[in-house]
Amino acid sequence: MGGGGVHISFVGVSCVVLLLCFQQAAGDGFVTTQGTHFFVNGNPLFVNGFNSYWLMTVATDPTQREKVTSVFQEAKAHGLNVARTWAFNDGQYKALQTSPGVYDEQVFQALDYVVAEAKRHHIKLILSLANNYENFGGKPRYVNWARSAGQSLSSEDDFFTNPTVKGYYKNHVKTVLTRVNTITGVAYKDEPTIFAWELMNEPRCQSDPSGNSIQGWLQEMAAHVKSIDGNHLLEAGLEGFYADYKKEANPGFSVGTDFIANNQIKDFDFATVHSYPDIWLKGSDEQTQLSFLGNWLQTHLDDATRVLRKPILFAEFGKSSKDPGFNSWQRDNLFDSVYKHIYASANRGGASAGGMFWQLMAPGMSSYGDGYEVVLSQDISTASLIAAQSHKMNMVTQIYKSEKMRKVYAHRKNKGNTI
Repeated sequence: MGGGGVHISFVGVSCVVLLLCFQQAAGDGFVTTQGTHFFVNGNPLFVNGFNSYWLMTVATDPTQREKVTSVFQEAKAHGLNVARTWAFNDGQYKALQTSPGVYDEQVFQALDYVVAEAKRHHIKLILSLANNYENFGGKPRYVNWARSAGQSLSSEDDFFTNPTVKGYYKNHVKTVLTRVNTITGVAYKDEPTIFAWELMNEPRCQSDPSGNSIQGWLQEMAAHVKSIDGNHLLEAGLEGFYADYKKEANPGFSVGTDFIANNQIKDFDFATVHSYPDIWLKGSDEQTQLSFLGNWLQTHLDDATRVLRKPILFAEFGKSSKDPGFNSWQRDNLFDSVYKHIYASANRGGASAGGMFWQLMAPGMSSYGDGYEVVLSQDISTASLIAAQSHKMNMVTQIYKSEKMRKVYAHRKNKGNTI
C-alpha cells in the first residue's frame, strides 16, 4: 500500500455515531461453531477485538481498577466485542499461582473482577492459561518448579513431555475452570462471558522440529479441558507456523508447530494466527513486510476454509512504535491490510471469523507498554480504522441474519404449500 496513507471510508464520522448506529453486540449466550462460523444465541458472531494482557495484574490494585473499566468502556464505544487476556501469572510479581497448586486469593479476585466487568460491558473474553515465555512465569517457571521437586530436566521444552510438569499444568487448568467468581457467583466453566479457553500463548518446541512433542501435548491438554468444561470453545494459542512440508509460507524459521496438524485435533474448535512481520522480518522495508503479511493472511484463510473447515481468528497483530522510523500511518497500513483480508473472507462466506489487535491500553499506562499499545483516545487514525472495521463486520453479521431469515421464511412457505 505504500506511504500514501490508508483510505478510511468513514472519515468525519465520530466513534460515538458508529457505536449508536452499527455496534455489534456480543450476546449473552455461550459461543458455538457451525462450520467455519461462530454463533451465539443462534446468530452469527464476527469478532472485532483486542488484546489486553495486563487486566488481571492491574486489577490486583483496587485503586487502579478504573483502568480495566475504562478500557472496556472505550472498547465498547468502538464496537469491539471480544478481549483476550491472561488467566495465568506463575511465581512472579503479583503471581496468581505462587507455587504448584498454591494460589493468591487476592489475585484470583482480580481475575474475578475482570470477568465481571467484561460481563457488565457485554464483552466476551478469551482466557489464556499459560505462557510459552518467561514473562509471567510461563513454561520456564513450570520446568523450574519440577526441577526443585527433584525432576532431572534438561530443557524448557520438557514442559511438553515431563509427567510432573504436565500434572502441574493440568491442575492449573482445573483450578481456573472450576473457580467460582466471588462477584458473580458463577463458576468460570459456566460463565457465558468467556468466549473460549486458550491452552497457551504461542506454544513453541524448537528442540523437536518433528512437531511430535507439541502435537502430543496439545491432544492431551485439549482433551483435559474438554473433560472439565463442555460449554466453552477451545483453541491452542498458535501463531500459525507450518511444518517443513510448507515451510515456504513461514518467515524463514519454524518453531516445532504445524498449523494444519495441530488445528486438526478434534477438541480444537477454531484456529488462530498471529502476525508480526516487523519482528519476524526485522530489518526489511515496509513493502516487504506488508507483502509477506498479505501472503501469510491469505494462506491461512485458504487453509482454514478448504482444509481445516474451522473458523480462523487472527488473534494477534500489530506494529511497534519502537521500530526505526515509525510513523502512525505504518501501523494503520498494517491494520488496514489485516482488516481488509478479514472482511473480504467473511463477506464471501469464508472461514474468517475476525481479528484482535495487540494491544489496547488506557491512558497513563506507559509501564505496561511494549511499543504495540493503542490508546483509542490518543491514536485517533487507528481508532477510526478500528471503529470502521466494527461497522463492516456488523454489516456482514446483518447479511448473514437476513439470509438465515430468508431461508426460514422460504422453508415455512414451502411447507405450507405441501399441506
